[in-house]
Amino acid sequence: MRSIKRIFLKSKFYTLKYFIDFLVYFNPRIYMKYYIKLLVKSGFKINGTPRFIAKSVRFDDFDRISLGDRLVVSMNVHFLTHDYSYTTALIAINKKPETDIGILRNIEVGNNVFIGMNSLILPGTKIEDNVIVGAGSVVRGNLKSNSVYSGNPAQLICNISELAEKIEDREYNDFIIDNN
Repeated sequence: MRSIKRIFLKSKFYTLKYFIDFLVYFNPRIYMKYYIKLLVKSGFKINGTPRFIAKSVRFDDFDRISLGDRLVVSMNVHFLTHDYSYTTALIAINKKPETDIGILRNIEVGNNVFIGMNSLILPGTKIEDNVIVGAGSVVRGNLKSNSVYSGNPAQLICNISELAEKIEDREYNDFIIDNN
């Protein structure tokens, strides 16, 4: 029964999303206003107001994902709440299970988070507040607040204030005018 309800819910979600997606080309704020409403109606837990979620972002189980305030999710990011690779591993060691074995775990994303293009957020991930995830990262586990992560697997690069200082220095140096 749950699978029928899930299929219906996803069908309804992607049908409505198809029409909402066109708004992003005209006014991203209006797109986000309607997209957030659709996400909430579909079972997402949203704490605050995400700034932007690209139309190409893919979500797995809607009721297993929690999104924070001021979140930005770039293009082609996937939020994956399930993993059925255990069945393949068991078969490889001649322990064929009677049915598929997998895990379902929640994903939590905190406030003021940026997730770069083509990243993969794996089951059980918790991204705390003030985190930047670099493009193409594969994220699993707990990403601590005020940090920058990148890579496959995603690893701590620096704290966010160090990055902010580098950006400020770079901007300042880029705009110095030499009058000589």
